[in-house]
Amino acid sequence: MDARTKDPQKLVSVAAEKLSTMKELTPPAWSKFAKTGTSKQRSPDAPNWWSVRAASILRRIYVDGPVGTSRLRTVYGSRKHRGTKREHFYRASGAVIRKILQQLESAGMVRKIDKPKKGRVITPKGQKFLDNLAKTV
Repeated sequence: MDARTKDPQKLVSVAAEKLSTMKELTPPAWSKFAKTGTSKQRSPDAPNWWSVRAASILRRIYVDGPVGTSRLRTVYGSRKHRGTKREHFYRASGAVIRKILQQLESAGMVRKIDKPKKGRVITPKGQKFLDNLAKTV
């Protein structure tokens, strides 16, 4: 069973549990105070938000192919409430996404490529990880 055809929410929640046990994907000290973007008013309430975002990014790389920080910032961005003014779209935090990509790369789940398109792609280890979880979901 392919991880692209499964329910994303179930797959991400199961993958987040597995990724939280990996030593490479430990949240940095500043993650307790960081917002996930300028459009957010507060930092995330969930204690495991770092592993959930890492699992979501891993799935997004698997589905979208070579993807970089800029495209992921657009995917995870949202509208900002600006009082009586109209809402505008703001991109997500690049530091959070960049750090998670670096951690996934050190875990061997993703790797950088330059051709034909620059960005990060999933490795066979990462693909096997997601496909095995998709079979259990």
